[in-house]
Amino acid sequence: MAQQTTGTAQGAQVARDPRLIVDDGTPRGLLSGALRRLRSGELGSVPVIVGLFVIALVFWTLNDKFLSPQNLSNLTVQIVAVGLMSSGVIMVLLLGEIDLSVGSVAGVCGVVTTVLAVQYDWNEVAAMAAAVVVAALIGVIHGTIFAKVGVPAFVVTLAGLIGWQGAQLYLLGADGTINVPYDGPIGYLTQTYFVPAIGWSIAAAAVVLYAGFTFYGESRRAAAGLPAKSPTEIVARTLLLAVPVLGGVWVLNSYKGVPLAFLIFVGIVVVFDLVLRKTRYGRMVFAVGGNAEAARRAGINVDMVRISVFALASTLSGLGGIMFVSRSFAVNQSTGGGDALMMAIAAAVIGGTSLFGGRGSAYSALLGGLVLGAISSGLFLLQMDSSVRFMITAVVLLVAVILDAVSRRSRRAHARG
Repeated sequence: MAQQTTGTAQGAQVARDPRLIVDDGTPRGLLSGALRRLRSGELGSVPVIVGLFVIALVFWTLNDKFLSPQNLSNLTVQIVAVGLMSSGVIMVLLLGEIDLSVGSVAGVCGVVTTVLAVQYDWNEVAAMAAAVVVAALIGVIHGTIFAKVGVPAFVVTLAGLIGWQGAQLYLLGADGTINVPYDGPIGYLTQTYFVPAIGWSIAAAAVVLYAGFTFYGESRRAAAGLPAKSPTEIVARTLLLAVPVLGGVWVLNSYKGVPLAFLIFVGIVVVFDLVLRKTRYGRMVFAVGGNAEAARRAGINVDMVRISVFALASTLSGLGGIMFVSRSFAVNQSTGGGDALMMAIAAAVIGGTSLFGGRGSAYSALLGGLVLGAISSGLFLLQMDSSVRFMITAVVLLVAVILDAVSRRSRRAHARG
């Protein structure tokens, strides 16, 4: 009798709602499931990856130096500063809001770093840490005015764009430029490359950790009677990750090695992805972005989420400003200015984050940054004017927004939100 009860309990544990659509664990079943999700509007990163391949193929055809290890290595360092800013923009976009101050925050934090390190003789690491704290406080100010006072985020951050740019000019003083040493921690951020052995070790560790944590997580879901990925799907996903990771390390090792700056950027993207997908805080961010009033009635502290998101966005922008300084060994009036703000927003949207809130991924900053970086690098090799880059970027951005709108319509048609 006891055995019969145990068997019944186990059968109930693994029983699934017959209305759930569960993919077959075979390769054919996984492919049909992926096609079904695409037809229902769940495009994910597919359009960005396809677009990146097309861009690479076109520029490689026009100039075979485009896919050279040296050019690709330079591209990875080139996208870091704007990519970090874009990571912050993604967090705000997930709320359905916008932050127009990220460029000015990057500029003022770059100035704070150099002023403390050069003019006040601070340790450079301490100066960078102080600048990051300043950036976080700026984000708290923006978020508090938006969440507590009720001023629209567009207006708050537009005022921040103007005001913090003024603070940047004031701190720079009459000279307008402050140089930093080539051989200090600030300069090392974008000038440090790891030897091949370290690059391979990092890549192998990333793939192994991904496979291990995925197997562990899916086994726990299966034990709880929840739909879980099959071993075949986990192996397929691991291989899909291993190909670009190991291939990228091989290319970078063919030049100078894996750049420290790019590794920092990718590490931050991975951390934010885990926070958004695996933590309660991440689910709250998506909930507030999807429907703030529903989230409030569900017991979520909407104001806290909004303030924290704006603080994170400014913090990441501050890190981007430090990377700007590191790459040019100086800070000036144009640091964080020019097209940096627009490129940060464009990278987030092109990478797949919805402008309507509630849908997106931390990897949008990486993918969107690679797309924009590839366009800039390719046009530079072809010796084309920057005006062409702006026009091409505008077209790519418009296509991304159109795909987002079509995807939303298709999702509604398939009752997926």
